[in-house]
Amino acid sequence: MSKLRLTGPRLPVKSQVAQSDRLNVIFMGTSEFAVPCLLKLLDNKNINLPVVVTVPDKPAGRSLEMSESPVKTVARSRGIPVLQPDDLRDPFFLRAIQGYNPDIAAVVAFRILPTELFTIPKMGCINLHASLLPELRGAAPIQWALIRGYKETGVSTFLIERKVDTGGLLAQSSIQIDEEDDAGSLSYKLSSLGAHLLFETVLQVGNGELMPQVQRGPTSLAPKITKELCKIDWTDTATTIHYLIRGLSPHPAAHSFLGDKIVKFFRTSVSGIHTENPGQITITADGSLLVGTGKGSLLIEELQLEGKKRMTSSEFLHGKAIQVGTVLH
Repeated sequence: MSKLRLTGPRLPVKSQVAQSDRLNVIFMGTSEFAVPCLLKLLDNKNINLPVVVTVPDKPAGRSLEMSESPVKTVARSRGIPVLQPDDLRDPFFLRAIQGYNPDIAAVVAFRILPTELFTIPKMGCINLHASLLPELRGAAPIQWALIRGYKETGVSTFLIERKVDTGGLLAQSSIQIDEEDDAGSLSYKLSSLGAHLLFETVLQVGNGELMPQVQRGPTSLAPKITKELCKIDWTDTATTIHYLIRGLSPHPAAHSFLGDKIVKFFRTSVSGIHTENPGQITITADGSLLVGTGKGSLLIEELQLEGKKRMTSSEFLHGKAIQVGTVLH
């Protein structure tokens, strides 16, 4: 893991916080990925965090009971006031944010901020993004890093501007992607790495020590994950499908159909064993589950049949008789 410090023109801020003062920071975030960042900021005596902004509660599960975001759960456990606006342009919400007189807003895994909001903090809104910008701009950088077979990724902090993920770059930290990583494990690693980077960035911006720089280098996009993307095309190569499964595991998971039942795949490896037809199931001599692809074959290690729990391939074969030659579609 390495860290890159970026320098450039002086920050265009109205004022700087004296070393002896506490930095007034509001936090905006939603998912579990944002929680380590919030905790890191809350636990520092140099930062005053008077309010957290997150998404409204929403119905979840079969019972459709109202569920709150992980960020809200942490904020409430620490006694921090929480704002949950439906509309980020709502005048009452904007006036409430102005009333907190923030020096900085720290934004992690939240929504696209309108100009009316991101121009309120004196020193700007600092966003943490889970890629080495300008690569993988967009909603799903962790997933696309794996789907495209990246060997390295990281986290970046930057100042929010009108165009999404293009603002002045502040700092970056990189990390190697392990062969065993999926979207779940890589997200966990990057959330921890990002918490440290965001914390350091906030303090250094507050002290006028860290300057933004124009993003340079190859640019790529990481768009929102769609239902269509999650459906496996077995005519693709084994490597392509393996990367797709890694990038979508554990959620929403790449899937196929076994008869009329959905099968989700969570862990696979590329096999050197040749099979004739894409999607065709083979059971090897040692009892392993193999699926043919357009080039090569895929060894299935963990999967889930619709209505069943997630299981290993041996558990799956033990509980369900599979006819040799069955084709996934």
